[in-house]
Amino acid sequence: MELQINDQAVQADVDAGMPLLWVLRDVLNMTGTKFGCGVAACGACTVRVDGQAVRSCVVPVSAVQGKRIQTIEALGTLEKPHALQLAWIAEQVPQCGYCQSGMLMAAAALLEKTPRPTDADIDEAMTNICRCGTYQRVRLAIKRAAGTTRKTKA
Repeated sequence: MELQINDQAVQADVDAGMPLLWVLRDVLNMTGTKFGCGVAACGACTVRVDGQAVRSCVVPVSAVQGKRIQTIEALGTLEKPHALQLAWIAEQVPQCGYCQSGMLMAAAALLEKTPRPTDADIDEAMTNICRCGTYQRVRLAIKRAAGTTRKTKA
């Protein structure tokens, strides 16, 4: 089947019921998207499908055929990082880092929909679980990327 991943047409010879997460990781070797729980609870596997944050561990690949899929690999580059990636670094969000790709993809979907989010908007959109507990830093980083907070750190 043909998939549109990170603005490229990609062929994957997989069963239509295979979860998108495993197509990305095991078939296409795109390992930035992480496995966490397998039941869409933690958000480590979050990618964007047509701009929406989606938990890829429970989405059959057939459900995303013909849709635009974006993974963490296409959020930004070393030469031109996404505003969220810069904010993540500035606010020192990552600790263990495992949940970060899913967090960043959920935050990117939020900012696309709501460019100047309130605390309530962030709370509603950011349902990803972080075992390190960096939720306040995530909030600050999202606001920094949105330009809604003073930039106090380098």
